[in-house]
Amino acid sequence: MATDKPDAPDKRPGVPSRNPLPLSASQESQVRDIFYARVRKQCAEEIKAFAACALGRTFTVSFACRAEHRVMNNCMKLHATPEEHDAAREEWFAMRMERHRQRERKAKMAVAQEEFIREWWGLPEEVRASKQRELEKLGQAERVGGMAAKDRPRGPDGSR
Repeated sequence: MATDKPDAPDKRPGVPSRNPLPLSASQESQVRDIFYARVRKQCAEEIKAFAACALGRTFTVSFACRAEHRVMNNCMKLHATPEEHDAAREEWFAMRMERHRQRERKAKMAVAQEEFIREWWGLPEEVRASKQRELEKLGQAERVGGMAAKDRPRGPDGSR
């Protein structure tokens, strides 16, 4: 009798990724940038070989550097796996707090500089209060996932 157990306990059918949390388009773009950088780092030697072959050529690159191009593409295909994409996504999540701290530092510095300019030029107090509200807004947690449109239907029947 055959059992219906999967071969490996860590493989889950139907789930394409280990971290299926939806991100906004700009956040996914940042994950993709990390993913591509990781793949390029693993294929650095092949990329350098192709670049060295292509140096000083224009039209003849596709003919003269065909072997180097194939080696480079095969390396990129070999390393551009869903597991590598998951690792890039995990790296993005690990760097979230650091990005948040950098944004806070930049915002505090910008507020301090604007405060100095406002005091120097004698600008009204309501302008200062608006900057304080922006700084408080920055202190809120980063939203992971896209923003829903306020007039988009929510349910399967089109209701809100």
